Amino acid sequence: LLMNLRKKQLKIFILFILIHPINALLPGLYCGERICYDVLNLTRNATKSEISKAYRKLAGKLHPDRQRTAEAKAKAEEQFREVAVAYETLKDEESKKNYDYMLDNPEEVYRHYWYYYRHRVTPKVDVRIVILGIILLISIIQYVSSWHKYEDAVKYMSTQAKYRLRAKEIAKERGFLSDIPKTGKKRKDKEELRQEEEAIIIAVIREFADIRGGYEKPNLSATLAGSIILLPVYIYRWLRFHIRWFWKFTIQKQEYGTEEKLHLIRKYMNMSQAQFDCINDNEKNDYLYKELWIKEKFSVWKQKKDAEEKQKMAESGQYKRMRRYLKKGVNQITFLDE
Repeated sequence: LLMNLRKKQLKIFILFILIHPINALLPGLYCGERICYDVLNLTRNATKSEISKAYRKLAGKLHPDRQRTAEAKAKAEEQFREVAVAYETLKDEESKKNYDYMLDNPEEVYRHYWYYYRHRVTPKVDVRIVILGIILLISIIQYVSSWHKYEDAVKYMSTQAKYRLRAKEIAKERGFLSDIPKTGKKRKDKEELRQEEEAIIIAVIREFADIRGGYEKPNLSATLAGSIILLPVYIYRWLRFHIRWFWKFTIQKQEYGTEEKLHLIRKYMNMSQAQFDCINDNEKNDYLYKELWIKEKFSVWKQKKDAEEKQKMAESGQYKRMRRYLKKGVNQITFLDE
């Protein structure tokens, strides 16, 4: 009899658990044990504008400053907080979606706590602003880095005799360097003269030196932000180049010009334009003389060149180290022709 009684009690308990509605309103979450829609006198179908309108109406009515007695103010403050919480919950699309999900799925208690506090703790920052900030940060780093590399190249040139002499020649030709009085009121000490001369040499190098190979003067268009802004221009140039190429050399069967021949040679060599620009003109003329824009001739030349390099690498450890350096990109620093 006792056993049967316990079985009946267990069945009643299980039945109670199954049919008893789980409370969807959790203390400490959203509007607590009140439904946010009820706080604002709204239904779940309320639009964003209706939510804002209901909030303004209740906020104006329940504002503590409009109450006269201390008791009325205290009560109004409590109600005003509830209205504000309800509005903050329902005005945001993500928060409203999570709240509606909680009402529909009250059994997922831990999920509701997680999404509620994640939404409150996570800063509300527009993803577009974050992406823009990252692009600008990367661009600033690129630009500053380019300036450092450029300044290093200028300083390096100012320490080399051949560049200093050429800079002095240009400075004298243009009247930047003149005979400075060594006596009288305008007399200057050696250190001051040296500093002035150094500043003039560096200024001449900055103006007339042709610095390439990744050490050229910084350009905003070379940064990530500049590339994104100029992307339509790059696409236009790319399309224009290939359409022109197809029309002239595929349809009309015209002969290649010098520019087109060098383009094909650079393409076969797998070089960027900056790397190819660092090759001196004599070497480029040699490529043209050997007709390396013709694929078959380039392949023969490449095989021969590779065989020579392998032989040199086997014979010279110093050449091997030099070759590794050159593969990273050749740098060229010269003065522009006047």
